[in-house]
Amino acid sequence: MIGKLNHVAIAVPDLAAASASYRDTLGAKVSEPLDLPSHGVTTIFVELENTKLELLHPLGDESPIAKFLERNPGGGIHHICYEVADIYAARDKLESDGMRVLGDGEPSIGAHDKPVLFLHPKDFNGTLIELEQA
Repeated sequence: MIGKLNHVAIAVPDLAAASASYRDTLGAKVSEPLDLPSHGVTTIFVELENTKLELLHPLGDESPIAKFLERNPGGGIHHICYEVADIYAARDKLESDGMRVLGDGEPSIGAHDKPVLFLHPKDFNGTLIELEQA
């Protein structure tokens, strides 16, 4: 069902500093910040040869990333995103297998303008999983 690794998302307390570290210190190609109000985040993508890193920063006090950073003030890995060919078929299979899809179960539009779903970390060894339709 899952395809390639799309990205690893890292919550960061200082988006500009994190972006500069990847760009200036590690020499990576770094995107401009993108606000995603529907997800409560500002995101920057770090382009790698074989995948991407997504740097996440809270957009507002109610952001899930704000809550994550309260528990992890230095930041850390927030989720892993895998591609799927058909997000609805993936959701239906996961739910029939007893996995929990977060939210109302309907895909929302993610940072790449593609449908995404999140899966409960308790069903995946403590890891929040994002699925993105390829």
